[in-house]
This record gives sequence, structure tokens and C-alpha cells, in this order.
Amino acid sequence: MVSTHLPRLVIAAPASGSGKTTVATGLMRAFADAGLAVSPHKVGPDYIDPGYHALATGRPGRNLDAFLCGPERIAPLLLHGAAGCDLAVVEGVMGLYDGAAGQGELASTAHVAKLLRAPVVLVVDASSQSRSVAALVHGFASWDPEVRVAGVILNKVGSDRHEVLLREALEESGVEVLGAVRRAEPVHTPSRHLGLVPVAERRAEAVDAVAEFAARVREGCDLERLLALARSAPPVDAEPWSACGEPLPHPAPSLNGGSAPDPAPQTTEGLDTHAASCPPVPHPNGAPVIAVAGGAAFTFSYAEHTELLRAAGAEVVTFDPLRDEKLPAGTAGLVIGGGFPEMYAAELSANEPLRQAVAALARSGAPIAAECAGLLYLARSLDGKPMCGVLPADARMGERLTLGYREAVAIADNPLATAGTRVRGHEFHRTVVEPGAGAAPAWGITHPQRRVEGFVQDGVHASYLHVHWAGAPGTAGRFVARAAGR
Repeated sequence: MVSTHLPRLVIAAPASGSGKTTVATGLMRAFADAGLAVSPHKVGPDYIDPGYHALATGRPGRNLDAFLCGPERIAPLLLHGAAGCDLAVVEGVMGLYDGAAGQGELASTAHVAKLLRAPVVLVVDASSQSRSVAALVHGFASWDPEVRVAGVILNKVGSDRHEVLLREALEESGVEVLGAVRRAEPVHTPSRHLGLVPVAERRAEAVDAVAEFAARVREGCDLERLLALARSAPPVDAEPWSACGEPLPHPAPSLNGGSAPDPAPQTTEGLDTHAASCPPVPHPNGAPVIAVAGGAAFTFSYAEHTELLRAAGAEVVTFDPLRDEKLPAGTAGLVIGGGFPEMYAAELSANEPLRQAVAALARSGAPIAAECAGLLYLARSLDGKPMCGVLPADARMGERLTLGYREAVAIADNPLATAGTRVRGHEFHRTVVEPGAGAAPAWGITHPQRRVEGFVQDGVHASYLHVHWAGAPGTAGRFVARAAGR
């Protein structure tokens, strides 16, 4: 066991909508502008906020999800992402104590803060209260004695007088006020059905938004006190996670007790990934080329996936299905992550040469891993527009958002897992796929409800289920080995 001194803060809130993304991203940028190397992290499975974190810090935004990766990997993943950094800032998810439905504190911000032994700063929307803020903060600070709520940042403060009333009330709570951010015109951060619009779709505007977040934080928050609080965190007693140590066989992780840059690959170019170099993995025919879809339509991916593919001996090449008419030269395997293909269906459909190339790769038996948006792209059609036609299915926008953690078991051997492998994942979509005849499912969902989902067809594994490969050891190694053996 290694003890590492890593200054760190968890930015939490009583509920969603309190302003924690604004404050967390602003803090990241403000500290980075002050010359600190800041490691950005996000509690939970969200892909979009880490893109803004990457823009603020120049490093890949990374997720800390105790449901997807297991509680035992949270501290190691933090240390991996924060290698060489002066400070780690972790943005929470939802309310401080909100976690996986029906599973207590699992995967909540409070759970992750305890696993990291990190001080928590509570961002409170104070726009419609004065003295009551003390009762609110006291309740959150005293609910779980193991959670160290060490300070509060008051958000949407209306005036000097309002700030005085809030500070006076909080003197009785014993929780230090570390900042008061004034109510102002909202920064232009457009949203759609799955949250903020990703950075890759609005980079120039996102740069301006992050700069404005930082300006508001610098004006209203005590950065020196916040840094001192971060430095008060005890050492992290854990070994950093490493992509190099992943086994090639794919075991079945336990589901008991929770064990088991811009996130888009195309936007990590130029970011400081601090990925450790791994001993070369020999493949008889040389390093297989794994093509990874990027661009504005496919922005959902975890930074560790690319690191795991490279550690397993692959040459990873990103491409943009909106612009590139060919797959990268020598492509032996294809990874298509999540995103918003429904917003770009016409453009994706119009790129017929690439659609034909993807279909030809599938017919060759090459391994293809497609999650959510990738599933839609491999279908026959999306909202009536022709897609790659690899899968016997048609997709369309639906009326309901499907969102939540899932437990699943692989139904058949496939490029990612052997039959019987158990994984944890999450769904996050508003589209519906209608399978045609002859479709073989990829997963048997075992919780929260039993059903089958996805497709396995020759070398293709396509599913709505997002799986964090750091929590499913052997996934990347199995995929690369399949590509190398063709």
C-alpha cells in the first residue's frame, strides 16, 4: 500500500440545479489559471460535464463511479488521473447523498467522498432563503459523521445585504463560508434531452462559458482558503490504477456489495493524459489498428478505454464519421461509443462511403463494439434515414428518457466478454430500437428488471448499455486479441 499526499476537494450540493457544475468547473479553471496542475473528476457515469472539466484544465475529465467500477477502484482511479498534479477537484452528482436507486449510499457523492477521505464543499442555491440556509447546511453536515462537509459556497446571492444575512445565519452552523457567488445572467450553456450540449459541438462558446465560470468563482470565492482545505486532506492509501495491469482473459466480476479531456476520444488530442507507458504486448501480426469513432456525433467515451486498448497492444486511431469517408488504414477493430447521432442523422446518412466501409468491416468478421449511439449507427435506419445496415433493426427518437444503472450478464460469447460474464453498466438515451427477425441479444439485464437487450452478430457487439472497462477487467484485452487474431 502506498500513501500519496494529494490535495483534493469534492464539490457537492443539496440537489441538482444548485450550480455545482458552474462552481466546480470555475474552480478548476481558476486554479489552473493560477499555475496549478489540476486533475478534474466527476462522480457518476456522466460523459458531458467531464468535457467542460477538460476544457478548464487541459487534462482529460475522468469519472469516479463506484457502481460501474467498484468502490475499491475509486481511490486508485483518482490517483491514476491525478499523477503529477497539484490538486484534484471532484464534481459530485445530484444531491450529496443521492446514489444508485435502492442501494443506499452506493455511488453517491458522499460515498465517493468517504472512499477518498476528501473534504466536501457544499454549493447551496441561496436565492430564496436567508436564515433557513443554516438549517439546510447543518442537516447535510450532520447527516453522516463520516462525511466531512468542511465548507459552503453560497450561490445566486442577491445583494450585499442578502450575503450578510446568510453569513450571519451560517455562523451558528459551524460550517465555514468559503464563497458567495452573486446572482447574474445565466451563462449560455445550452442543453438538450441528455444534459448540456457537449464541448465538441460548441467548442468556441464552451471556452467562453468556462472562462465566465472562472471569473465568477474568482470574484466570489476565497481560493486561498479552498486550496488550504484541499491540502488538509489526509494521504490517499492506495496504489494508482494502471491500464498495464489488466488481464487478457475476461473474468466475471462479482456484483456483491458494489464490487466489480474531454471524454470524447477526438478531444483528448493535445491534453496531458499522464498515461503510464506499458511493456509492449506482442501480437503475431503486429499491433492491430483499432479505429475509435469521434467527432461531434460520438462524444461519449471514458478516457481509460483508449488507455486500456493501447496497453493491450493496439494502435488506436480516431476518426470522424461526419467527415471521414474511409476507416483508418489497416483497421482491424472498431469502437463506436455514445453521443448524439440523432442530431446528425442526415449528415451520417449522407456519408455513404463510410457507411459501406463499416458494413464491409462487419461482414469480414472484425470485432466491432458499439454502445448506444454506435448501436444506432449500425442499424438499418435512424429516424427514417439510412445508416450502416449492419444490424437487423431500425431506430427512432422516442418520447421517454431511459436512464439508470443496470446489472447484466453476457448471453453469448462475443468480442467483449464470454458467455456468463456479469457486468454493471448504465443506460442513458431517448431513442428506441425496433429489432427485426433474427436478432440475437447481447445482454440479459438482471436488475432492476429482467429483459434482454442489444445485439451479438458475428464479430459485432452492439448495445445501449454503457460499461466502464476499468470496472470490467479483460474487456479491452479480449477485444484487441480478437482484432489481432484475424
